[in-house]
Amino acid sequence: MTAKGSTGVEVLLSTLENTKDLQTTLNILSILVELVSAGGGRRASFLVARGGSQILLQLLMNASKDCPLHEELMVQIHSILAKIGPKDKKFGVKARINGVLNITLNLVKQNLQNHRLVLPCLQLLRVYSANSVNSVFLGKNGVVELMFKIIGPFSKKNSGLMKVALDTLAALLKSKTNARRAVDRGYVQVLLTIYVDWHRHDNRHRNMLIRKGILQSLKSVTNIKLGRKAFIDANGMKILYNTSQECLAVRTLDPLVNTSSLIMRKCFPKNRLPLPTIKSCFHFQLPVIPVAGPVAQLYSLPPEGLFFLSSFYPQHPLDCMRHMDDVVDESDDNDDTDLEAENETENEDDLDHNFKNDDIETDINKLKPQQEPGRKIEELKMYEHLFPELVDDFQDYDLISKEPKPLIFEGKARGPIVVPTAGEEATGNSGSLRKGVAMKAKVSPKGDEGDKKPAFLDLAKEDMHDNDRTLPQQLGDQNRTISSVHGFNSDIVKALDRITLQNIPSQTAPGCTAGVKKDYSLPLTVVTCPKACPHVAACGSVLFEGRTVQLGKLCCTGVETEDDEDSESASSVEQASIEVSDGPTLHDSDLYIEVVKNTKSVPEYSEVAYPDYFGHIPPPFKEPILERPYGVQRTKIAQDIERLIHQSDIIDRVVYDLDNPNYTIPEDGDILKFNSKFESGNLRKVIQIRKNEYDLILNSDINSNHYHQWFYFEVSGMRPCVAYRFNIINCEKSNSQFNYGMQPLMYSVQEALNARPWWTRVGTDICYYKNHFSRSSVAAGGQKGKSYYTITFTVNFPHKDDVCYFAYHYPYTYSTLQMHLQKLELAHNPQQIYFRRDVLCETLSGNSCPLVTITAMPESNYYEHICQFRNRPYVFLSARVHPGETNASWVMKGTLEYLMSNNPTAQSLRECYIFKIVPMLNPDGVINGNHRCSLSGEDLNRQWQSPNPDLHPTIYHTKGLLQYLAAVKRIPLVYCDYHGHSRKKNVFMYGCSIKETVWHTSANATSCDIVEDVGYRTLPKILSHIAPAFCMSSCSFVVEKSKESTARVVVWREIGVQRSYTMESTLCGCDQGKYKGLQIGTRELEEMGAKFCAGLLRLKRLTSPLEYNMPSSLLDFENDLIDSSCKVTSPTTYVLDEDEPRFLEEVDYSAESNDELDIELAENADYDPSTQEEVLSDSESSRTYLP
Repeated sequence: MTAKGSTGVEVLLSTLENTKDLQTTLNILSILVELVSAGGGRRASFLVARGGSQILLQLLMNASKDCPLHEELMVQIHSILAKIGPKDKKFGVKARINGVLNITLNLVKQNLQNHRLVLPCLQLLRVYSANSVNSVFLGKNGVVELMFKIIGPFSKKNSGLMKVALDTLAALLKSKTNARRAVDRGYVQVLLTIYVDWHRHDNRHRNMLIRKGILQSLKSVTNIKLGRKAFIDANGMKILYNTSQECLAVRTLDPLVNTSSLIMRKCFPKNRLPLPTIKSCFHFQLPVIPVAGPVAQLYSLPPEGLFFLSSFYPQHPLDCMRHMDDVVDESDDNDDTDLEAENETENEDDLDHNFKNDDIETDINKLKPQQEPGRKIEELKMYEHLFPELVDDFQDYDLISKEPKPLIFEGKARGPIVVPTAGEEATGNSGSLRKGVAMKAKVSPKGDEGDKKPAFLDLAKEDMHDNDRTLPQQLGDQNRTISSVHGFNSDIVKALDRITLQNIPSQTAPGCTAGVKKDYSLPLTVVTCPKACPHVAACGSVLFEGRTVQLGKLCCTGVETEDDEDSESASSVEQASIEVSDGPTLHDSDLYIEVVKNTKSVPEYSEVAYPDYFGHIPPPFKEPILERPYGVQRTKIAQDIERLIHQSDIIDRVVYDLDNPNYTIPEDGDILKFNSKFESGNLRKVIQIRKNEYDLILNSDINSNHYHQWFYFEVSGMRPCVAYRFNIINCEKSNSQFNYGMQPLMYSVQEALNARPWWTRVGTDICYYKNHFSRSSVAAGGQKGKSYYTITFTVNFPHKDDVCYFAYHYPYTYSTLQMHLQKLELAHNPQQIYFRRDVLCETLSGNSCPLVTITAMPESNYYEHICQFRNRPYVFLSARVHPGETNASWVMKGTLEYLMSNNPTAQSLRECYIFKIVPMLNPDGVINGNHRCSLSGEDLNRQWQSPNPDLHPTIYHTKGLLQYLAAVKRIPLVYCDYHGHSRKKNVFMYGCSIKETVWHTSANATSCDIVEDVGYRTLPKILSHIAPAFCMSSCSFVVEKSKESTARVVVWREIGVQRSYTMESTLCGCDQGKYKGLQIGTRELEEMGAKFCAGLLRLKRLTSPLEYNMPSSLLDFENDLIDSSCKVTSPTTYVLDEDEPRFLEEVDYSAESNDELDIELAENADYDPSTQEEVLSDSESSRTYLP
């Protein structure tokens, strides 16, 4: 009997369990069926929680002993079990233990013509089959063969039974054992035949679910290699391709098209990349071989395969180990799910979508920061010379005032902090604005020697006394001449006479402005000269004596003159200038070339890319996030599948190949020309697939066999108004912002010569999806069966025979950084700004790693002023540890320019802090076009715990600087490492918190006992108020075990910096705030760097209120920024691998099998119906020009 107060369901179940009366049983079952049908999953779960599953299974077992069986009773029991079974996680095990599997199976076998009884039995078999052990058991008892007796060709009768049978078959075939049984009996051909029959006869598409059920069964059986082979042998590729193309016209048939595409992609024969090895085509011999890790594995492989590769890399000592790195793996050991929730090593701190507490550090003793000197104080004294500001008495400096003055804090009664905002004109004195600089197209060789203005870009005609001399003669004898791969064409001189990188004095003249306003600096000034000029006949232009460096080739047909109303006559000079705010002008083309001479690259690059020479200014228009047309993905995939079906249409011609040093460029005029032999360039091989379609292969990071994402290359020889498709086929991340509105960047030399020197977002039909090129298990971190991914985009070039450059993100080279630092050093006011540029160390290839110190000069050399100077707290900043995250350098550029500006708030900031900045932690990786690693082949942001001075010198010595500061009791107030993030939007931070880390382990009581200063949240909160691109909800303060070797965690834990952050900037754009719906540009990135500085000043005012005479209302702002209560009211937002909604096109994320292991005794999760996909819908906005 039930206890007093029992619910009605409990009473019904108790009665059902104990009654012997058949009619009572039937009545109760009827009531339960109605309850579950009306109440949905919630009532089913309640029934399960009250033991309903076990009671009903026992009832089924008992009812099966009756002879004859009572049909109505069996129908009712199976119906209710089919409804509640999916809600019971242990249902499959319970059913097997109770011995009811064969009862249901035998009912179907014995009553095939009794559709009323068979239907609920099939529904229950589908639930049973969600457990792999049950599925194998049923398969051995003939369930697969039984299903094929039920399903058959097109028929208008019993369509409901057919649908359920197909769903059951699809669930059963997920078992490898059952799939092999189906293949052995030829059922793959049967399924294809049935599908074609239903496709032909279902003209009104009323039976789409049956057709999809057939495809789901094919999808399950092709999870195994035998199934895929049987599918190919049965001509399945052509059948599904043709039927899916016929379905495209009907939108309601999209599920059939998507599932067909998924099957075809999965069955597309796996190929290896068309490379001799996936290891980088460049080799750098390490001074020390790591004892463990992937690099150690590369160096420890047996000497096989040498015969295959020696012709490609005879100079490489690692030839003997390259055989292993790219073997096609056709195994079935593929654990990818349809969501492809792979564990990627995303920038610094990605958290898995299904967050697992295993990676959260829960040991409080390990979480508590423990300052560890790590190195002896005697050893740390080697860094003393990098901190002269701590000992300098400034007796030899020309300071603003040498008279002693009272020591007063300058922050008293200041107005609000004003930072120039992207797209807005900076505030300040009108006289402090730098006037626009216009470059004349014709300059005299005799310039004003006293003019210190840097030459930005001399599109000049040099006065030549001997006009008959050819260009090579004018350049004189050179120590070494390297012919450019692509020479200058004579027609380039429509708009300029000659571009030279030799130092030619230039003059300026007033001219019309282009109306482009830059907030912090003027990277470049460009002039267009439409005047016709003499032909340039040289094949290459030697830029300076000694080491020869060449400028990449110019356009083959010259600069097209503008036809708009602003165009001048052919004899006039069109001039453009850019008005900027007060601050140093950082781009100097001549200086850039001089810097390049001293930059050491592994390939010994001798060319300079035009975008790096010309410079970049932000375009004067907004670039909205691209709205992706529905169905574009499947169209691209269908074109890929056509390569297998119509192989005769594929050209398959190599047009660019770094692996073959003897390779010659085809002379065909219709073929695009490619090049990547310049600093930060990355493009390894190009294969022409169709007339206007090219497959591109990226180079691996040096001393690595993976990390393919960053690209930067040159294209020429194009025709206008032709759609060119580019496929980068060896990407590795499981998803990308290219699926969510991000576009690649293009720089046109023609446009630059027409006074538009900027990178722009280009491309249509952009997709990122898994392809048929297989990664080896070694390259995939030991995981078998992984595939590469394709970035595909289509571009229409605006000019004929232009020279264009494509990049993953806005390039920022090591030479650009060195040029910028030199310009900052030359332009600063030494009486106001204390600026030092030191060399922290040398990299593996001999490049210097710069260290910058910025603060305000002391007001005088009087004792109090010197003390105030020395006692300023330190702020330590670093960036670009990952070479492919170029946005980090643009943010750092904004920070540096702001710190060196004449802005009053910048001066206040300098008076508050001493800034120690390592603007590029990985110079070698940046120079050589790596995406993530240094020349050691390792991710430097995973080496902070125990950096090796020989393999990781920049990390070793940067950590040494921080250890030195800790040893002399000058721990930085803030440490921030600038990064870029490829799969999230906005700018956000990662920090470190004991409380929030423990809180996310669900140990709330424990976390409430922790006392922690929550000041780590202050700076992110400030930035969320003042920086338009910053998003607080994306920030995370959880400490993970897998991130314990990153800069953020090590500096927090070992150095003791509470405010230790990683600041991640999106590569795509923003989905909130002022820039919502816009792709991010260099203007916004530099603004973020400046806003970070403003946030530091506000942090100083909030954390040191006694130093400032501020209204109490402003001091109360601190209480609004941080939550000091025990309970975390605004928990950390997890940073997901997939933070975007899924596309309706499921094929975007699923290309491989979802194999389930055939484990006889294992317990698997129960049946879980697939959830409905969400549709991504970005707001559509057109390109609009700023006012």
